[in-house]
Order: sequence, then C-alpha cells, then structure tokens
Amino acid sequence: MTTATTAPARAATRNPVTIALVLVLGSVMVALDQTVVNVALNHLSVTFDAPLATLQWVATGYSLALGAVVPVSAWAAGRFGAKRLYLLAIVAFTLGSLLAGSAWNIQSLIAFRVLQGLGGGLIMPVGMTILLRAAGPDRLGRLMSLLGLAILVGPLGGPVLGGYLVDDVSWRWMFFLNAPIGLAVLALAGRIFPADVREERRPLDVPGLLLLSPGLAALIYGVTAAGEEGGFAAAKVLVPLLAGAALVAGFVRRALRTPHPLVDLRLLRHRSFAAATGTLTLFSAGYFGSMLLLPLYLQVVRGESATRAGLLGIPFALASGLTMQVAGRIIDRVPPGRYLPCSILVAFTGFGLFTLQLSADAPYWALCATMLLMGAGGGGTMMPLVTVATRDLAREQTPSGSTLVNLVITTMGAAGTAVSSVVLAARLPVAGGLQAVHRLSADAHAALAPALADAFQRTYLPAAGLILAALVPALLLSRRK
Repeated sequence: MTTATTAPARAATRNPVTIALVLVLGSVMVALDQTVVNVALNHLSVTFDAPLATLQWVATGYSLALGAVVPVSAWAAGRFGAKRLYLLAIVAFTLGSLLAGSAWNIQSLIAFRVLQGLGGGLIMPVGMTILLRAAGPDRLGRLMSLLGLAILVGPLGGPVLGGYLVDDVSWRWMFFLNAPIGLAVLALAGRIFPADVREERRPLDVPGLLLLSPGLAALIYGVTAAGEEGGFAAAKVLVPLLAGAALVAGFVRRALRTPHPLVDLRLLRHRSFAAATGTLTLFSAGYFGSMLLLPLYLQVVRGESATRAGLLGIPFALASGLTMQVAGRIIDRVPPGRYLPCSILVAFTGFGLFTLQLSADAPYWALCATMLLMGAGGGGTMMPLVTVATRDLAREQTPSGSTLVNLVITTMGAAGTAVSSVVLAARLPVAGGLQAVHRLSADAHAALAPALADAFQRTYLPAAGLILAALVPALLLSRRK
C-alpha cells in the first residue's frame, strides 16, 4: 500500500477537535499580537517620540504583512505540504517576535512586526485548510467556533496582558511571550497533525504574486499617507493609490484567465461563497479597523493607564467569544440568510449606541453595556461567515477558499485600521497630534478633553457605517437550510 493511500486513512483517525485545539493555540499568538499592541500605542508614542501616522504602522504593517503572504498559502501548502508549511510559519512568527522585542527604534520595530506578519499570515489559512480536511461539513460550524477561541483570547487577553506588561514590566515582553507558546505549538502540532498527503503540485503564479501583494501594499500606503498630508490631492497619496488600484485590477484580470491563478477568484461564481465573502469584506473593515480606537480613547481622553484600558475592554471581548461558541452551533442548523442579518444588526446597534454616547465623561457602565452588544454582534457574525463561505467547497478547493477568505479578513482589517488612524489624526483638535497631546498640562488636557472625545466619536462613525453596509450582501445569503 502506498503512502498516498495510507496517509488519508491515518488522517481520518485523528480527532478533529484535538486538531482544532492545537490550531487555537497557534492562532492565539497571531490574535494576541493584533490586539496586544493597540493598548501600547500610546506608550510607544512617548517612548519613541513618534507621531500617530508613523506609529500606526506598528499595527498596520503587521496586518498588511499578514495579507501580503496569505495569497501564496494555497500554492505553498500544495508545494510543501500543509503540516510542514504550518510548522515553518510558527518558526518564522516566533523568530519575528523575538526580534520585535529587541527593537531599538520605531523603524526597527515596524520592520520586525512586518517579519512577524509574514509568518503569522500563513498560520490561519494553512491551519484552516488542515481543519477543513479533517472535519465534515456538518460539524464545521462547531469546529470553526473552537478555532474562533483565538479571536476571544486575543481581544480579551491582549489588552489586559499588554497593559500589565507596559505599566509594570516592559513593552518588550509583549513579543518575548510568544517564544514559549511557539515552542509548545511546534511540539504538539508535530505530534498530532496528520501527515501530509501527496498532492498535485501547481506552478506558482509569479505574475499574479507581483501584481497582488504590491498592489494591496500600495493601496494601504496611499490611504495612510492621506492622513499625513491632510487629504488625497498630494502626489504622495494619489500615486500609490492609482498604482495600487491598477495592480489589483491587473491581478483580477489575470486570475480570471489563467488556469492556475494565485488566488482562484472563480470561486466567487458560487453564490454562497460570493455573498459570504462580500459580507466579510465590509464587516471586517469596520469591526477590526475600529479596534485600535477604544484603548486610545480610554488613555488619551480619559487618562486611564494601559492596564485599566485593557480591563475596560473585557466586556467587548467576552461577549464576542461567548457568542461565537453559540453561533457556531446555530449556523450548522439555521439558514445563513435568516441568521446573519440579525447578528449584523446586533453589531450595528452596539456600535451605534456606543458612538452616540461617547464623550469625555460618559459613564463606564453605559459604555460597557453597549460593548456587550458590539462584541456579541461581532462574535456572532465573523466565524459563521467563514463557515458559510467554506463548508461547501470540494477538497481540492479548500486551500484556495481558505486563502481568499483569510486574505479578505486580513487586508480589510489593515485597510480599516489605516482609515481609522487617518480619520482620527485629521480630527484631533491640537496641532502635532498625539505627541502634542502628551505634552499638555493637566489643566490644558482637561479643557481639551471634550474636543478629543468628539474626535474619537467622529472616527467611530465610518466603522459603524461599514458594518451597516454589510447587511446588503448578507441579504443575498440563502434562506433555506
């Protein structure tokens, strides 16, 4: 009996729940590093004397690197094997974390965060491919909700852990902490994950890679540069935006014509996949793009410490994670066209009420109550959308499907973060941005607090609008089981 026939038999004996739990541990590192830094941005601004336009690249550069490497994950999984590629990604991410913790200035920190993202960008799509192959479609919702535990631990533990480390230890330990987690994942995944199955090797779409990754990077850079220039008329903004749009358009044209595209856009011909992906596009931009705002509001406007800012974000993360576990079971039983519009409306209601009451002295109990709605709506929407998009794919389509879904989430999260930072920088009522706010006396800061709160309130509006817009493609999802 050959290796190609025995490997699937061995894979079938693996418990998908055990595989999912190991994947959660690996994904926790990526999720933590997307949120742990948000609460430290104010501290890093003081430490490195960096403006918001530069500082936001600590978050955006990481997210953008995640998106840049996601397109090659389907090809690389076929070329090297999903298990082997996953282990290599964990090694790269752990190494990038150690280097980020050793950064000596803001530029080196951004560079090492990009390296982190290049490893982290492979962890979720390759891990999802491994899980999709181990699970049947009838249980996929539950297993995806387990994988979504990383999304709970990230927003829940990231701000609290980051706040504690920034206030009482050192911001460098936000990154050093990934080393023991990475080593544990390597040991467990090497032992538990099924052996790679020999598959047909497809050629790498090099022209597609040279079009898509630089195109996305140019678009995000253009949006970010608009914040520095105060508008979109400057050449520094227009040139990357137009170049990025042209490169992405070129990629789309090529992907629809070549037999082995980098990302198979032909999957969008399937109605359920297209509707779910379109909903993810808008929802991810609003939901993840707003995550850097809450800890900054609590520290910049309300004067809270990093630790207390992290603790105040717990209702949001806790509601998200708990709802996610229930939603994973619901989406296995209820038609997505009936369930997902309701969960999106819950998220929009939470964001809308939170934005309306945001002020310099809004009671925390009221803010936390609306955060429960925000988190419940997000947790009830994200992983069910991923489940709906991927559960009907054939085995040979799972790498391309998981690649495209993760590309949408990471890219739109990066774009949303960039837009939020641009809008906030433009709305801050003091020349010099965050650096100038840090230099204000206590009395001057108290006098400026209402205007600062108004800047954050206006910055939340686009996020709420994007979440509401996600209702449009969600209404195209099937209303039959």
